[in-house]
Amino acid sequence: MKQLLYCLLVVLFAPPLNAADSRFNMTTGVTEISGKVYHLHMTILYICCAIGLVVFGVMIYAMINHRKSKGAVAAHFHESTKVEIAWTILPFIILILMAIPATKTLIAMEDTSNADITIKVTGSQWKWHYSYFDQDIDFYSILSTPRTQIDGSEPKSEYYLLEVDKPLVVPINRKIRFLMTSEDVIHSWWVPAFAVKKDANPGFINEAWTRIDKPGIYRGQCAELCGKDHGFMPIVVKALPEAEFDTWIAEQKQAAETAAATAKAALSQTLSQADLMTQGEQVYMARCAACHQPNGEGLKGVFPSLKGSPIATGPITPHLEIIIHGKAGTAMQAFANQLTTQEIAAVTTYERNAWGNNMGDAVQAKDVNEYMNGGGQPQTSTAQTQQVAALATEPSTQATSIDPASLPTLSHEALMTEGEAIYTSSCAACHQLNGSGIPPAFPSLVNSKIVTGPIASHIDIVMHGKTGTAMQAFDKQLSPQQLAAVITYERNAWGNNTGDTVQASDIVRHGQ
Repeated sequence: MKQLLYCLLVVLFAPPLNAADSRFNMTTGVTEISGKVYHLHMTILYICCAIGLVVFGVMIYAMINHRKSKGAVAAHFHESTKVEIAWTILPFIILILMAIPATKTLIAMEDTSNADITIKVTGSQWKWHYSYFDQDIDFYSILSTPRTQIDGSEPKSEYYLLEVDKPLVVPINRKIRFLMTSEDVIHSWWVPAFAVKKDANPGFINEAWTRIDKPGIYRGQCAELCGKDHGFMPIVVKALPEAEFDTWIAEQKQAAETAAATAKAALSQTLSQADLMTQGEQVYMARCAACHQPNGEGLKGVFPSLKGSPIATGPITPHLEIIIHGKAGTAMQAFANQLTTQEIAAVTTYERNAWGNNMGDAVQAKDVNEYMNGGGQPQTSTAQTQQVAALATEPSTQATSIDPASLPTLSHEALMTEGEAIYTSSCAACHQLNGSGIPPAFPSLVNSKIVTGPIASHIDIVMHGKTGTAMQAFDKQLSPQQLAAVITYERNAWGNNTGDTVQASDIVRHGQ
């Protein structure tokens, strides 16, 4: 019997005793807090093992020595007051013993006071934005794993999906305070070596801190399911000795001055379309391909296609507008602070000439700068006037003085493509992606009398809404071209097939 119990002790305690050296166990990390978390984890593990030993030991002893074959008769003590008190008090004491060190560690993890450095961490799909308070330094950190490795055409590197173009650089032996937030969905900034894992919520600020004991490169990931490229949002932190960090700060400020001078010099340069396409492809693959895909076809119903898109094949002005300022209510971010004017010019040129778009445009950095400063408009390949180009992004109520005859005429296919994107972002929340609505709150658009009836009635309800219902007026939210596109889409999607093609000129005439 004693030999059996000794064997049981070995079986139960061997795993936790060897856990410290196991690659499957939590590591001690490189901070004081991570060490406390590790020791707390091991303490709780030992307590759990001891409880398991006692419980299973009693069970095994009872099964061996009080089995039926030995003539044992079961005792009836399920209403024993002493037993009830014992198995209530003992777990309570155990939980208190576990709660005391856990509470101390949690309080220490939340104490962000007296920080030496404060860094704002902003998550967005799918990259991190770091801003150093009081240093005027900020940058985006983006996955740098080559697309060829992701596609499987090249062998994967040692740090596959755990490498970035610009790591977060911090000093050792200084208390670093992190302010976590998000631009879009919920992300989570997690670096195991620091024992830091904090959610980044849009509209809120969460706090965390660390003090790193030794230099090195430490890696983590977004630990929240933040969208299709959740697994492509790594974190790399480079911890430097204090003197080296101070040198890095000075270098960053000098690099910012150099970048500003380079950007200024780019305004006087005129690059060939080939050079712009080469640079534009690099920018597109790093910043845009995650949503719009390397082939420019996007993801239907989520990220619109750029191949044959009215934006990429229409006037240059609205194309620059959406790249520079993004689009509210969609996943399209503003890249004004993420890319230089040269990079914006290059990626715009690339999108307008790749995948068979072949617009022939070569947008220059000076064109982007003039547009951002309101000093001019780039020339369009279709020779539309500035007034017409501006109309593409202006609400329809601001365009009623425009001559309808001067507006561009788009193909039915182009209107359907743009209309689907607008419907998905502005209408599908109520009327559903398949147009079936949620009766009676939101009526179905499939074979609807409005959608399959007179076009004028359809335009009127989309532009001006309907009093007493949830139907909003979109004349101040969408441009005439966008209104025309979404109406064309609704009249031909889901089997409606009216064959109607509504143009921006029809919207302007209706408003007049």
